[in-house]
Amino acid sequence: MIPGQVIAVVGPSGVGKDSVMAGLSTALPALQIVRRTITRPAELGGEDYNAVTLEAFAAMIENNAFCLHWTAHGLSYGIPMDVKNGAFKGQSFLVNLSRGILPTADQVFPNFAILRLTASPETLARRLQGRGRETPDDIRARLAHTGASIPSDLRVIDISNDGPLLQTVAAAAAALCPRPALQTETQPVSDPP
Repeated sequence: MIPGQVIAVVGPSGVGKDSVMAGLSTALPALQIVRRTITRPAELGGEDYNAVTLEAFAAMIENNAFCLHWTAHGLSYGIPMDVKNGAFKGQSFLVNLSRGILPTADQVFPNFAILRLTASPETLARRLQGRGRETPDDIRARLAHTGASIPSDLRVIDISNDGPLLQTVAAAAAALCPRPALQTETQPVSDPP
């Protein structure tokens, strides 16, 4: 992992972004999880976020509180300016981003990478039903929504999250922090005197 790297975690609803991010921050303690600001009521739960009203969110934009902000699924999302400042000081971050904001994020953060999580439609449907935040119609709509594509010039690491969480976290950690290959020197063998 590069110091000052910002790693966007993307994938469809129900793919397990929050669980994988929590596992990665434990496996790689240098990675800090970004707490987003969202215009979602606090009582809806899910990820750990700062809940604000639309009016408060608009005021935060006016006051340059965010280095990134966007709207998706009827909600507004903001990434604190502290993330940009911390990355320039060498801190590394994991942040849940919408695919549509990725090209902008690539311009904001000099060491930017994308961890794209995937899972089968059956796995996604089961997880969405399990979290209990969406109606059956909402779940069908989320499963039908493929989202924006990721531009081919961005660095993307693809990891499947269909299996056990520990397996996914281990694969993601290995991809983010590859171990250097061992150098083996071959010494010429000489005949004994």
